[in-house]
Amino acid sequence: MSCSWLSEALNTLPIKESVRDDILMEAKLDSATEQETPLTSTDILVPVSLNQQENKTLQNWAHIESCKPKRYFEPETVEDIEVIVEQCRSNNWKLRVFGAGHSPNNIAMTNDCIVSLKRMNRIENIDEEQKTVTAQGGTLIKQLNQELAKHNLGLSSLGSISEQTIAGAISTGTHGTGINFSILGASVLELELFTASGKRLLCSETEHPDIFKAALCGLGCLGIILRVKIQCEKAFRLYAVQQPYSLDQVLEHLDDWLRSSEHWRFWWFPHTDRCVVWTAQRTNQSPTAVSSLSRISAWFKERLLGYHSLEAMLYLATFAPFMIPFINRLYFRLLFEEKKEKIDQSDKVFNFDCLFRQYVDEWSIPLRHTVEAMKRLRNLIETSGLYVHFPVEVRFTKADDIWLSPSYERESGWIGIIMYRPYSKDVPFQYYFRQFEQIMQSLDGRPHWAKPHGCNSTQLQKMYPRFSEFKQIRENLDPEHIFSNQYIDRILDG
Repeated sequence: MSCSWLSEALNTLPIKESVRDDILMEAKLDSATEQETPLTSTDILVPVSLNQQENKTLQNWAHIESCKPKRYFEPETVEDIEVIVEQCRSNNWKLRVFGAGHSPNNIAMTNDCIVSLKRMNRIENIDEEQKTVTAQGGTLIKQLNQELAKHNLGLSSLGSISEQTIAGAISTGTHGTGINFSILGASVLELELFTASGKRLLCSETEHPDIFKAALCGLGCLGIILRVKIQCEKAFRLYAVQQPYSLDQVLEHLDDWLRSSEHWRFWWFPHTDRCVVWTAQRTNQSPTAVSSLSRISAWFKERLLGYHSLEAMLYLATFAPFMIPFINRLYFRLLFEEKKEKIDQSDKVFNFDCLFRQYVDEWSIPLRHTVEAMKRLRNLIETSGLYVHFPVEVRFTKADDIWLSPSYERESGWIGIIMYRPYSKDVPFQYYFRQFEQIMQSLDGRPHWAKPHGCNSTQLQKMYPRFSEFKQIRENLDPEHIFSNQYIDRILDG
């Protein structure tokens, strides 16, 4: 029986669209039952409550990767997720979870089915005594920072931004800096995983420990992370100092410097010998007082000069690349030549503005190779005729036991390079990035999972001692490879 007459009639009534859709869905099911016609999975497994959209175009923050999935869902409950996964199995569709879209590569992209956990973003419990927080997978780290502060708690280390879902950040090996601090996933005490078979697995050091160690950097291919329990610490302020040095000064005393502070990193400005060294220590001192005049001055420097005028100059440089060394030197003198100090709540010190859209690449290497890597990178830029943007960022993390962590069983230096896309204009970057990756691979490097790289399964097998075991866990949990896409196929099966 056709429901077109009912649809036309409902359109004449002053009722909400969601109510009209519910009535039409019920009529459709009743009609199918009366005719004893078998229903397809598409007919019965797409309730209106799943917030389904078709042919929705998704882009990442940098606007360099996009997809147009057949189905896009924003589930609100675990039952919703169960329905979606079953629909994908029945239709032989791939399924990926799309977080906040900050991954610069295509790890979250598919043209089959996308799930966003933005409606599953509740903080379920904060235990002030044990200093833990339990949150759903779609919770933004920014939300965690805000709520934890109300309970005098904080996360021990953060990356450069907090506009990431906690599930996405964990799944891709997100990290901050500090040789005594591991990647974010190492602070997870337990997580709940929804698998391709419809099972809910609570994983920890004592329950399904192998799955736990795999899922702490699981690339989204083992299942959907429903919730996580994270170890926090008492809320703290950081005293951060930023000051200029030469690259040779930094490299000569690198090991001493990075162990002299809780959190330490540096930025090198290519085409110069100049670096900015950033250190941060926990402190009981009061936050830095900022006057109105200082705020105006900071806006002028950081937004007008450090953002808007920089983007304009880099845009001009796309027509005259020889300007780039001059721009790098100029902006170091304008914005980074003076020592800066700041005391504030930890997340406000860890996080900073990543400016405008960009291409980025980042690799982890054994700590002992960091100096050699920087010398080779400097030589590449000086001898190849390349014109590259600032900065090259170098961070550090503690060794961990997470199977696919780039810091697995080794203290690590992380080197990241960048080429901005001023006003979204493309810039040549491929040769620079390929040469950078060759340097990193020659020094026992491992790529950041959320950033573009050219590695396949054969290469990654040599980088990760537990790689075969990770793949076996995946086969056990998802034998049909539902939670896959082009990227996952390449790195696990290519």
